Amino acid sequence: MGKHYDREYKDYASKLVVEEGRKATEVAYELEVSYKSLCRWVADYRQRVKGEQTAERYITPSELEKMKKQHEKELAEIREEKEILKKAMRIFTKNQE
Repeated sequence: MGKHYDREYKDYASKLVVEEGRKATEVAYELEVSYKSLCRWVADYRQRVKGEQTAERYITPSELEKMKKQHEKELAEIREEKEILKKAMRIFTKNQE
């Protein structure tokens, strides 16, 4: 009897092929699943995505990296704003004395 994978795993593997443009043969080899199974998962995934947009999103490593860079940039901006406000506060409190 063969292995059974849950939908989340199948969607993740399919997303690597569909959205990241990776070759199905490479993904099948990395995840140790048969090429035919992966192709069926990809076809099913494309059909479901085309028919409906799911509320849950599975994030691929490249998407995660993009999000991480964006968050780090936003965090740096916020820290800079915080430092500017601290300096302004010191200036205003000195003038009141």
